[in-house]
Amino acid sequence: MFDFVNKKIRFFAISGVLILICIISLSSLGLKAGIEFSGGLQLTLSFNEDVELGELKRELDNLGYGNAIVQQALGSGDFLVRTFELSTSEEVQLVNELAVIFGPLDSRSDDISPITARETTNITTIAIAIAAVGIMLYVTWAFRRMPKPFRYGTCAIIALLHDALIALGVFSILSGILDWEINLMFITGILAVIGYSVNNTVVIFDRIRDNLSRSEDDDFGVVVNNSLAESLTRSINTSLTTIIVVLALLLFVGSTIQNFAVVLITGIIAGTFSSLFIAPLLLIVWENREWPPFFRWLPFLKSNSRK
Repeated sequence: MFDFVNKKIRFFAISGVLILICIISLSSLGLKAGIEFSGGLQLTLSFNEDVELGELKRELDNLGYGNAIVQQALGSGDFLVRTFELSTSEEVQLVNELAVIFGPLDSRSDDISPITARETTNITTIAIAIAAVGIMLYVTWAFRRMPKPFRYGTCAIIALLHDALIALGVFSILSGILDWEINLMFITGILAVIGYSVNNTVVIFDRIRDNLSRSEDDDFGVVVNNSLAESLTRSINTSLTTIIVVLALLLFVGSTIQNFAVVLITGIIAGTFSSLFIAPLLLIVWENREWPPFFRWLPFLKSNSRK
């Protein structure tokens, strides 16, 4: 049997490197706010003829829309063009000018005011905060019969933040390379990642609880290691089948769910890793008080006994 517990430093190191890369990406590249969060006009353009992304950007610059953000949707030839608010006549004029340059095209527009964008941002922030607090309380309650149930809730939240941060970092890299923007589908993807991450973590924790109830005299590290070995195949298979379904949606639905699909796939991979190799191993670190010195001053990390 593979010894997960004694390899925990390696797993933490892998996670640390990924998180560091994501933090650097977020701090340097950031996330480009989409129309739902900043206001403006978004055009979805579908050309009958083949059009190159660079060519479209160049012609938009020539037409006076040099600041427009242009990206090509995965799985289709559609282009998403984000620019400042335009009147109806200005929008029609822009589409007609592009049709003259590139030939016949189909267009669809979404226009959101800055006030609506600010309201959407505030509601989204509150929703994510409530979801995180609710998840920690739920996991703590679900494992209330276990010794120190607060630890399970806290480790689940750490794994959740780990997965969300990696999803944000990967999307930030894609945003810098492909000019992708965050939109409501992106937020939906982040919330789905949160739910998926907690589901995976709870499954592992539940296996640990069952094994503890059957062999209370075993060392806690041995119980966790056995639980991970028993859950490994199930977790990987579940994640792979989910990824296949999301990839199929991305390929057949296209730009409509592009951000959702990419974030969800990233979150599923990160969530599988964290539920197996981060959250359960953090329980052992907490149990054995193996925290680095700069963490040990926190009062809720001082308890060590398992009753």
